[in-house]
Amino acid sequence: MNLLGLDIGSSSVIAGVLRGTTIARESQRIFFKTRHDGAKVETDAEVVLRAVRDAIATLGPAARKVDAIAIAAMAPSWVAMDGKGKALTPMVTHQDRRSVEIALEIEREIGKERHLAIVGCRPFPGGISSTTWAWYRRHEPDRLKKADLVGHVNTFLHRQMTGARVTDPSNASFMGVYNTLALDGWNDELLEVVGGSRALMPDVIDADRIAGRITEAAASDFGLTQGTPMMTGLVDGSAGVLLAGAKVGQLFNVCGSTDVLALCTTTPKPHEKLLTRALGVGRKWLAVGTLAAAGSAIYWAKNNLFADMPIEEFRKQLVRLSRLGLKASGSVRFEPYMAGERTSIEQRTGAFTGLTLASTREQMLSAILEALAKASADRLPLLKATGTKLLKQVVVSGGAADRLDKLMHRDWPGVWMYRAVTEATLRGLGTLV
Repeated sequence: MNLLGLDIGSSSVIAGVLRGTTIARESQRIFFKTRHDGAKVETDAEVVLRAVRDAIATLGPAARKVDAIAIAAMAPSWVAMDGKGKALTPMVTHQDRRSVEIALEIEREIGKERHLAIVGCRPFPGGISSTTWAWYRRHEPDRLKKADLVGHVNTFLHRQMTGARVTDPSNASFMGVYNTLALDGWNDELLEVVGGSRALMPDVIDADRIAGRITEAAASDFGLTQGTPMMTGLVDGSAGVLLAGAKVGQLFNVCGSTDVLALCTTTPKPHEKLLTRALGVGRKWLAVGTLAAAGSAIYWAKNNLFADMPIEEFRKQLVRLSRLGLKASGSVRFEPYMAGERTSIEQRTGAFTGLTLASTREQMLSAILEALAKASADRLPLLKATGTKLLKQVVVSGGAADRLDKLMHRDWPGVWMYRAVTEATLRGLGTLV
């Protein structure tokens, strides 16, 4: 069976034809622009749509010959649509932090523990989209007057490509108005708090279910075959966990610009420093610890402190400093929050301390590495406290080129085995068939 997989990230799209979990043909990576304006981070939905279209086009005739289509995408990626599926708002990404005040109000009204028990996390801007929805209700209500549907990018694509009004449990979890722990639908109390209603919500269908079929118009527009079934799809991180096997106790670690450590479980136990999400298939959940700026903090240092150093030499520096450990930092310390913190409503920022006139750029880089290694290891006690026994084999995606994976696991207590996988998001879609 040939599956067309669509991997939609925060800045690019990749399409591929899969046979099982093997990529038989892969598109070029098609980039799109994301706007950063203070706390606002968004992209135009039509720009994402064009990137999807262009990625599919690079596959040529093979795209018309697939047996089914599936989506894995970033979340949150909130957007409001009119009755024809046209975007009324920009698509607001997980990096957006405009809704901090709204989030505090939601938590005061619902209560921290109650929100945790329903949704699986606190209302973190960037980790949930209910705060974004409420922000638009308050600050740009005219945009929502014609709203007929709200959702994330998978809902938007289905509306454009199949006409269906759907999402899956993993994306529903990120919307902040879903009974994540119960997996039994939208929560009326939370909808009322953000100013929404069930009439605006997509149907929640498991990620591996056929949610719709490619329409005649979409077939012409995207270079596909009319009637091709399209599965609901799921969040990109869930696709990687499925590729890893989605066993209870399985740890899946994405080492990249952002570092994500997910634990698969059948007994979710929310914690205010973790994000608890539905996997998207069956009655499984993920407990997730995220470092919002990991690789991106290191390459901030490359661009601003080591711009004169060739990339290969810089990567050797990373290995050398990581081996030296804390002594290479001298008195310099670093707070690793350059992209904020995913488990804090009021956002923290990155900072160096202990700087003196004798401090060097190598010490500053070492301080970044030490802070990231510690933050990575600090997630393990939180995950163990969920009560799910952690399997000792960790599946890892990314980080090999600059040995970021080695750094992020350096301070983990105990003995662990690591299994590297590539193209985890795209290949993970192959497990849905």
